[in-house]
Parts: sequence; structure tokens; C-alpha cells
Amino acid sequence: MDFSLKHLAATTLMLASLSSFTTAAHANNTPQQSAIILKTFSDASVKDFRQFLGDLSKSDIAKTDNLGPAIRAFLGNKTLGAGQQNEIHRLLGLYARVKYGSAATETLKELVAIPTVRVDGVAQHDNPEFLKIAEKIKGLALAFNLNFRNVDNRVYEISLEGAGDEVVGIHAHADVVPVTPENWVLQDGTRLDPFKVTLIGDRMYGRGTEDDKNGIVVALYAMKIIKEEQLPLARHFKLLVDTTEETTGDAIPYYFERNPTPNYNLALDGGYPVVIAEKGYGTVMASFAKRAAQGKGAEITSMTGGLATNQIPSTSVATLVTDKPAELVASLQKAGTDYAKRNGGNFEVTAKVDGKDVKLTVTGVSAHSSEPESGINPVARMLDFINSLDGKVAVKHNQITDAARYAADNWGLDYLGGKLGVGFADEFMGPLTTSLTYVGMDDTAFKLAVNLRVPKGKTPEVLKSEIAAKLDAWSKKTSIAPTFDLSIAKPMYRNPEGEWVKALLAVASENLGMEHKFGTSAGATSVHELPNGVQFGLAMPEVKYTGHNDNEFKTTEQFLLDLQIVTEMMGRIGQLPKL
Repeated sequence: MDFSLKHLAATTLMLASLSSFTTAAHANNTPQQSAIILKTFSDASVKDFRQFLGDLSKSDIAKTDNLGPAIRAFLGNKTLGAGQQNEIHRLLGLYARVKYGSAATETLKELVAIPTVRVDGVAQHDNPEFLKIAEKIKGLALAFNLNFRNVDNRVYEISLEGAGDEVVGIHAHADVVPVTPENWVLQDGTRLDPFKVTLIGDRMYGRGTEDDKNGIVVALYAMKIIKEEQLPLARHFKLLVDTTEETTGDAIPYYFERNPTPNYNLALDGGYPVVIAEKGYGTVMASFAKRAAQGKGAEITSMTGGLATNQIPSTSVATLVTDKPAELVASLQKAGTDYAKRNGGNFEVTAKVDGKDVKLTVTGVSAHSSEPESGINPVARMLDFINSLDGKVAVKHNQITDAARYAADNWGLDYLGGKLGVGFADEFMGPLTTSLTYVGMDDTAFKLAVNLRVPKGKTPEVLKSEIAAKLDAWSKKTSIAPTFDLSIAKPMYRNPEGEWVKALLAVASENLGMEHKFGTSAGATSVHELPNGVQFGLAMPEVKYTGHNDNEFKTTEQFLLDLQIVTEMMGRIGQLPKL
């Protein structure tokens, strides 16, 4: 059969099948069958999808009740039933993994190598690294015969054309959170380059492997496969690559001020299987004006924390100036050891002489601020420890000790708002979380952020009022008067109705062996304010998320699963007669 006839037959077949069902049906292809298929084929053994199916039809696995009839119907250009259509899309996902798994992995490495982090004083759309990644993504899109638009270097739009007027937006982002290179060290002492994918075992280490350059890659390859296989679509897809998701968040609004909003929106930047609720993102930024140190003893001149408000680092380091460094180290080490024992013993406090200064380090476990329970916050512990030194180790009072008292009195080591008395929870979405994260210093002030993740149950206005009132009362009581800037966004909650979310849930839960139920997330994505917006992966909810951590990684197996699942999802959502 020549190319044009092959294309016509496939088009006739799949368009005919669009009208053959209106409700979601499960694919019966089991994970065990998928594993056998993956072992049977290699990228060198498959030319295209129909040849893949043809070879598969000759194998023993195609003799099963579910796969054989679906493959024969597809290859015979016959109308497929709902279940058969889903079996073919399941196989399309497996084909994507076999044919393009290695190529997609190489593309991920190329994107990670571009350090798309925020640079102080430079807008993302003017940052040369973003210009570089835009050209890289453009080159990939055009090579894949997809349409590409660079919208003022804010959003990169890659389009896959279909029939009809509906548009499904697939959301991912090219920017990544900052790194502290010296913290990228494995337990065995292996040093990692954050902007080079390093494969150790099954783990691909590198900034962006988890959050969120993997999402860009798997979506691009899924679109490529559907395009080159000439599979007809009942609607259009647009991959929207955001450049400010980790910072200002203004790129997506900029895009939608100038372009139509997709009817349906999926963020490949959250959790499986389908997340229908996101907590609201909030920040309590406190600014302590620089003041002359008062009292006797050492002076704390600097302190480090997270480099972004949504990042809990692995370490926090304070620098102290003293004329008796050895004595100060001994005192701090004793006090630090005692403090760690009193507070769980799951972190470390160390002090050492560093030239003429003393370096005090609290080592915890890094985490995304949306999951504070998965880490051990060294920023909170550093501030609480500094505050606990009063009366034990002589330390002068300045803006940093003011911040330490504020943190200890109002937030402490608790991350549920209990210390301040503002904690609450929603039965489905979970509790409010409050994480001390970002630390910033300049010649005028010391800044300290608390990152909030807010479920439904209290409006942002009510919560802001409660927090402001309690902090105002604390300021009057202590005569410490920082400047506060509070911002809280509304949480997102979607009513999970429609064939499209049923199909999404089936694709993810069946492939991953997960419970067939919708999920909730503490992380806010670019679909938060958009119609019909949900998260569709790419993280496993029961596995610690490493996206904002030191030593961020994605396993090879999960990356290939993501490619498989996203390809199946696009084929299936693209073919549904009604969403």
C-alpha cells in the first residue's frame, strides 16, 4: 500500500471510529502484557506504528482475547469499538517508548544543559539562556513537522492541528529553580553538575529532569508520533511552554491576554493520576531593616536559606564575627548538639573556624515547599537555634536576631501554622502548610519568606486578616517592627465531570497500577486559573518529589513511562468524540 493510500485508510478507519462510542472504556491490556511487548521490541526493530502492530500481530501475545482482535481490526481498516480503540492507543504509547525512548532521553539531556534560572536584574524574556532554549525547542518542533510560535519569548507555543474548534492546552515550563552547586553531592561523596544529566543506576540527576523539562520532552515526542503516523484528531493540541512558572508567573497571563484560551488544560507539572484540586500559593514576606548591632559577643553578619520562596534547601549557613573564634566554635558546637538532640536528632548543627570568621551550619533535608513533610527544614532550625542562644552564648542583637525571634515565636519548627494559631485543613485537600524558605540580604534589610499552601476552607482574605492581626500583635509586644507583605491566591477545585477526565484517569491509573480516584496537590501550576484545568502527572504521589531539591533526579523508568502515558493520553483525548 503506498503512502497516500495508507494515510487514507488510517484516516477513514479512525474517523469512522470516532462516532462509534461516547463513553470511556477501559483498555484491557495488562501491565504484564505491556512488559512482554517492551522486551520483545527495540528501537531498531520498528519502522513505524503499523509495522510495529504487524509484527506484534504475529506474536503469541496477540493471540489473547483483547489484543488480537483490536490489532486485526486496526490493520484491516475496520471500525473499532470503544475498548479496541483504547487498546490501540495503549499500544501507541508502548510504541512511543520503544521507538523514541532513547531519542527523548537525549533531548532531555540537551534541555537540562541550558541553565534556565532566574538572573537578578534580568527579565526572563531577556535572559540569553531562554533565548537559547527557545531556539532549541523551535528546532525540535520544526524537525517534528509541528507549528512553532515564540510569543515574545514569554511562552513557546507548539501546535498539533486537528479538526473542529476545540483546543486542548498541554502546559509545561522551561524555567527551573536556582541551584547551590556545592550542595549537589551524593552521600558517597560523588559531586554532580546540576546542569548536566548524570546517570547513576536508574536515576538521571540534573536540574529540570523532574521539574519540568521532562514534561516538555515527552509532550513534544507524543505530538511528533501522532503527526508522523497521520492519526486524525477531533481537536487541536497546543503545547504551551511557560518561562516564568518558578518566578513571577506572568508569562502565561501575558500569553492569554493576546491569544485564545484553550477549552481544556492539562499541566504536566504535578502528580498522577489526575489532580483536580490545587492549594492556593501564598507568601508572608518579612523585611527587617538593617540596624547597628547592640550588646556584647559575636555578631551574625549573614545567613543563607532558600534561593526561592518555594524551595527548602538542604543547608542554612550563618557567618559570625568574633575576636575569639575558637571559643565561639566550642560554645556553638555544644549548644548545637544539645539543640539537635532536643528537637528530634534528625538534623545536624556544626560550627567551624573559617579564616577570621565562624561558620555555623544547619544541615537538614531539602524539599519542595509544597511538601514540607518530606524534608527537614534547616532554615527554620537555624533561626530557632539562633534565638535559643540568648543567655547561653553571647550574640549581639541586630536585624538577623530580630528575624530569628520572629521566626521562633510565630512559626517555629511546625509547618502547619500551629505556632501562629492559624492552622486548618480540608478533608480532601489536606492542611494549610507554612514553610520558612527564602532568605535574602542587602545593604538595607534582611528578608525572610514563609511559603503558604492553602486549601479550601478559609478565603484568602480571611486568612490574610488572621495572619496580619497576629503578627501585628507580636510586633507591638516585642517592639520589633518588620515590614510585612502578604499575598495569598485562591485554591483551585474542579468538579471532575466529563469524558476527558474519565479517560485521563483510566490512562494513568491503568498504566501505573494506581487506585482509580482523583487526587489533590499542594503545588500550584499554570492551569490554576484556567478553564477545565487539571494536573496529569508527571510525578508519583507516594514518592518524594525531588523537583526543587539538591540532587534533583528522574528515574529512567519513570521518564519512559511518562512518554508512554502522555502519548497514549494525547491519542485517546484527541480521538474522543466528546470531552
